[in-house]
Amino acid sequence: MAETLPSSLGAAALSKVAPEIYRLPAGHELLRIWSSDTRYLSGFSQFRFFGPTSSRFDHHLPSSSGAPVIGDRGILYAVEQGSDAAISALAEVFQSSRTIDLTTGKPFLSIFSTTLDLKLLDLTGHWTTRIGASALISSGRREICRGWSRDFYDAYPDIDGIRYRSSMSGGGTIAFALFERGLPAMPASPDVNLSLNDPVLRRTIAQAARLLGFQITP
Repeated sequence: MAETLPSSLGAAALSKVAPEIYRLPAGHELLRIWSSDTRYLSGFSQFRFFGPTSSRFDHHLPSSSGAPVIGDRGILYAVEQGSDAAISALAEVFQSSRTIDLTTGKPFLSIFSTTLDLKLLDLTGHWTTRIGASALISSGRREICRGWSRDFYDAYPDIDGIRYRSSMSGGGTIAFALFERGLPAMPASPDVNLSLNDPVLRRTIAQAARLLGFQITP
């Protein structure tokens, strides 16, 4: 029988377990792909306050009917900058369609450096087993992961977000789901900010499509 990810123990139970904390130092480079043409405020370091969507660690509180709404909780997804970071980010963003769309939503690739230390809940090691979950928390059913994320947020009010392994890179790339608590660590400007259809990215995108088996829509 295949292993499945259990639901969260609940914030009250989690609060009795000491969190595994990873301190991300100021000046750490993060990479993310984001849409500049959206009905909601967007930007290279903009947190999304609309949710929960289908994204893995959205900690937003839905409406009474379960629908996503604009509220006080915001999230920003990024990956750790490195040799395969762009490929992993492309895999994460375009995994549903398996097509790298260079124009719809006017997507950008940005690299930026944090300005303050961030205190992150580390889901990359044995701590997930200690709380009754497993490594599936980075690859299991997303609605269950979102429940864990909401409870992490409530159980550990000092954390700025979550550090986990990207399931789209075989766990080789470290990814981050930053809560709005980390907003003060966002810089005023990015180190790199390129439209996905910028010629500078052509080789990287072609390589990503080849490795991932994705198509490219110009």
